[in-house]
Amino acid sequence: MTGAGKRSGAEQKWTNPLRDPHDRRLPRIAGPSALVIFGVTGDLARRKLMPAIYDLANRGLLPPSFALVGFARRDWGDADFADIVREAVEANCRTEFREEVWGRLAEGIRFVAGSFEDDAAFAELQDTLTALDRERGTDGNHAYYLSIPPKAFPVVLSQLRRTGMADPSGESWRRVVIEKPFGHDLESAVELNALVNSVFAEESVFRIDHYLGKETVQNILALRFANQLFDPLWSSHYVDHVQITMAEDIGLGGRAGYYDGIGAARDVIQNHLLQLLALVAMEEPVSFSPRHLQIEKIKVLSSTRNIHPIAENSARGQYGPGWQGSDKVIGLKDEEGFAADSTTETFAAIALEVDTRRWAGVPFYLRTGKRLGRRVTEIALVFKRAPHLPFDDTMTAELGQNALVIRVQPDEGVTLRFGSKVPGNSMEVRDVNMDFSYGEAFTVSSPEAYERLLLDVLLGEPSLFPVNEEVELSWQILDPVLAEWTREGNPDEYESGTWGPASADEMLSRTGRTWRRP
Repeated sequence: MTGAGKRSGAEQKWTNPLRDPHDRRLPRIAGPSALVIFGVTGDLARRKLMPAIYDLANRGLLPPSFALVGFARRDWGDADFADIVREAVEANCRTEFREEVWGRLAEGIRFVAGSFEDDAAFAELQDTLTALDRERGTDGNHAYYLSIPPKAFPVVLSQLRRTGMADPSGESWRRVVIEKPFGHDLESAVELNALVNSVFAEESVFRIDHYLGKETVQNILALRFANQLFDPLWSSHYVDHVQITMAEDIGLGGRAGYYDGIGAARDVIQNHLLQLLALVAMEEPVSFSPRHLQIEKIKVLSSTRNIHPIAENSARGQYGPGWQGSDKVIGLKDEEGFAADSTTETFAAIALEVDTRRWAGVPFYLRTGKRLGRRVTEIALVFKRAPHLPFDDTMTAELGQNALVIRVQPDEGVTLRFGSKVPGNSMEVRDVNMDFSYGEAFTVSSPEAYERLLLDVLLGEPSLFPVNEEVELSWQILDPVLAEWTREGNPDEYESGTWGPASADEMLSRTGRTWRRP
């Protein structure tokens, strides 16, 4: 067996003297391997990928034989690229910068100059990897990170196939890493999946969703399945509705050209939020193996439906001028590079239902947006109201609904909101919070999402990566909403610094519900 399902002996047995044996955050160590980054001059590579590679090395989780190869249309040599990597690492790494660690990592850094259409450049890349296998002992284990626009996928994949760089030999492996978006709609996603799988077997394809690498997201599984306390409550018997929110307080800035034509729903709901929904709504897996987790997520996504009519159960908007804290900010139409007549949304909200015995009748509300009240990602299970039979109205006038809130970012943790008696002679009940914070409960920091995901790629552990079927099911859910919005015309405008357009509030108010204001 080749690909992700096979590990070489080096992966299984290698130990690194740099690694702290008591550090259980990322307990396994990658074996001999080389990582090739296409799009190495981009913002993602500089801010996330290069620093994550260094932090893994600094934690002792990469072997001395690890190699990093950059590919781009730049007139650089190996030393020039190493300087670029060092600059990015020093600016963005999360662990202490140590010269001895950097020196070992720099020995395996290479650069290949050329365009994606340049056959000679790919021949040089092949020679470079062959030399690394021979000189540094990377054993033919190569991962290719496509940090490039989806339109460039076909040419890069065809070059890897033409040169044989996608084909493992013996016990070696070859893997490909793809950044979102995974297509533009269902049709393009099917075409993209077919293209990728024509070059790499599905078990060797890693679709990066960095949200799935966040510690708090993975804690959903621990919270649900390691605690008998929550299991009986985690259903339609007690849950009134679920809200999943990813809010940003920034605008598009210099990303207007990329974002126009994509929008908030494609950028966030199709991948991040639907994956979070699947983790919240899934049944307990047989084990936490990649296949068993994927089976349960696929069951949820297969059972998820839009609540009709879609026009009344969805909302979209574009941010206008306003105040972000103490700063006055411009609206979307004034952002450089954004078309004045664009209908691309910066806020999106949809209502879904999961047709399973556990969740029948419980709406799931998903929303995301830019220039909202604050930066926050959270999952809130809002429980049904108690009948308050022993209480009169004055005793519970201030009491809201109980809620269990999983804070994904920032201030990662869990909050439980419930009613408690106010001190005094009268029986008055008000909402209070019981709070768990990762930063206070644990003395060690969580690994950054890209550290975990890159290590999983090198180890061949696809637990946190969506497979073909998950991607296509997500588009099946979102496509009808996008079609409805196309018929509707222009999105509503909302003031920067608020929580979205009025249509989003109306979407919930029709059922007597309201959005949380985190």
